[in-house]
Amino acid sequence: MRLVAEFTTEPFDVKGSPPAHATEALRAAEEAGLDCEFGPLGTQVSGEQHLLLPALPKVLEAAFAGGASQVTLQVRRDA
Repeated sequence: MRLVAEFTTEPFDVKGSPPAHATEALRAAEEAGLDCEFGPLGTQVSGEQHLLLPALPKVLEAAFAGGASQVTLQVRRDA
């Protein structure tokens, strides 16, 4: 089964290039072999369940290690 996860890292009050909490979370998702779409307000990742679910803790850890104060995460089946 293919799943899609969307996550938003905060704080948003950064200027210039994307903040480390967003880019580090993206890096963790890419290293897990997920398909990634990086956007200005969030990141969407997709992949097979056996790849995506084990990757989510690493994505969260990377975001908080990068300075995130909050991460909002949604996961759904890919239609």
